[in-house]
Amino acid sequence: MNIKDLLNLKGKIILVSGGAGNYGKCIVEGLAEAGGTVIIASRNMDNIVKTVSKFREEGWDVHSMPVDQGDHDSVVALKVAITKKFGKLDVFVNNAVSRPMKTYNDPIENFAESMRINATGAMDILREMADLIEESGGGSIINIASMMGMFGPDLSNYEGTNMGIPPPDYFFHRAGIINLTRYLARIYAGKNIRVNCVSPGGLFNNQPERFLENYNKKVPLGRMANNDDIKGLMVLLASDAGAYINGENILMDGGMHA
Repeated sequence: MNIKDLLNLKGKIILVSGGAGNYGKCIVEGLAEAGGTVIIASRNMDNIVKTVSKFREEGWDVHSMPVDQGDHDSVVALKVAITKKFGKLDVFVNNAVSRPMKTYNDPIENFAESMRINATGAMDILREMADLIEESGGGSIINIASMMGMFGPDLSNYEGTNMGIPPPDYFFHRAGIINLTRYLARIYAGKNIRVNCVSPGGLFNNQPERFLENYNKKVPLGRMANNDDIKGLMVLLASDAGAYINGENILMDGGMHA
């Protein structure tokens, strides 16, 4: 098959949770540009409606649906709504993340809330959407983790800034989603479902100049990720071009940890 056909997502129904966030918008844009029908799901409907409106103005087939990942009934309602409107699901990008902890010394209740959404909630939505993908004949699940799920914090990045110490919950549940990816790749063996993970490095978002100096000098490419860097990887893993990639965690950090 021609490589252009392998990478074409036309006819694919794709769900991206948290698709109105910084990396989420990049992911949605890339999948839509490749021809996919993309559903953005989030608790913040005002935010995703604005995001969807922008993409539709550009001619992309993008839709919005509500979901609260921490509420099982909401997750099931999303599954029902996708089935009713689109009849199937081919790809699920598990991208949503809640950030209740702001630093190491936050109240432990904030850690528990993070686990409720980012661990229990993530498993809930993964299982429900995987069932729908199986019913649809198979497809691809792409978990979005982070390089922070693979390595400890490099505190020197924050020297000379007021950004504080990164919170522990994010490192904890991003590491968990990486190994859950491998687990699910085995569990769904024989069901035509591929499960992979992407662990991005930092995305440029007008961070303080000192942070950028500290960070960029450690990256062989000399910069943080831009809005286009994750697109190709997502299209690869969602499309037939990635049909033999399964159970992998792909580090996308510009060579920072090479």
